[in-house]
Amino acid sequence: MLPFHAVVKDDFSAVNQLIVEQLHSDVGLVENIGHYLVEAGGKRLRPLMVLLTANALGYPQTNKAKQHLDLAAIIEFIHTATLLHDDVVDMSSLRRGRPTANAEWGNAPSVLVGDFLYSRAFQMMVNIGNMDVMAILSNTTNIIAEGEVQQLVNAKDPNVSEANYFTVIDKKTAVLFAAACEVAAVHCGATPEQREALRIYGHKVGIAFQLVDDALDYTGDAATLGKNVGDDLAEGKPTLPLIYAMRTGTQAQADLIATTIRNGDASQLSAILEIVQATGAMEYTLECAREQVRLALEQLQYLPDNIYTQAMRQVAEFSLARSY
Repeated sequence: MLPFHAVVKDDFSAVNQLIVEQLHSDVGLVENIGHYLVEAGGKRLRPLMVLLTANALGYPQTNKAKQHLDLAAIIEFIHTATLLHDDVVDMSSLRRGRPTANAEWGNAPSVLVGDFLYSRAFQMMVNIGNMDVMAILSNTTNIIAEGEVQQLVNAKDPNVSEANYFTVIDKKTAVLFAAACEVAAVHCGATPEQREALRIYGHKVGIAFQLVDDALDYTGDAATLGKNVGDDLAEGKPTLPLIYAMRTGTQAQADLIATTIRNGDASQLSAILEIVQATGAMEYTLECAREQVRLALEQLQYLPDNIYTQAMRQVAEFSLARSY
């Protein structure tokens, strides 16, 4: 458990238990795949941000219903559903250091259990009964789907612009981080100013998280990452390190990167690694992430100063400094 989980340790344990309870189904395969995903662990940053936001605003101490736990589980179900669908689309075989669900059970069960998790999340939303929360999360799931489709369109296209890339990561990653903070703010009765600050905080942390994720695909190792290094290259994904390297490198370097993107050719990974380092593409990507973290931290001035907002600062810094 990371240090910033510790301040909400009891809530986090309660959410994990709630997730297991809500995975109940009369269909055994649904539970088998669901439990396999839960047992894989992961950083669980998105539900953590719900818990930290709620505690920072003093909600659990003033409301015995503790529906912030339900919100955290809902966010995790939405995220897990996207992972199931992503792994099918990307034909991934490894996630969190274990075979993906589609590698274990096949594509069809993975897609259908992803659908189950989405629908279970919306059942839980209805039980909460807050229309603002439902509006945020229904809009969020729609935007995520758009982002995933746009990423699919961008695959094997070396002409994707930096602006297009940022639009995709905004939709496929940052929007759920933002929603995690915003729904907690809404449910806890935050002021409009606090709600907007928390939405921006989550959004900026999400952008930084994805930027670092894309950088790690060219700097990490499979054992630490829990997934195969070079997967983005093999899938022909034009991420920021490659976009910047093509823009600033020599014509020969740009041509090599463009060819590998078009072909989805991970066999050129070593050569690509040399180019992204030589052109400063990695440092550029990380500098963009640092700027997002700086903007995220600015928003915490609108919250009470307590151990939970301090933990939110640590989450933002972790999104930048992580190696997995």
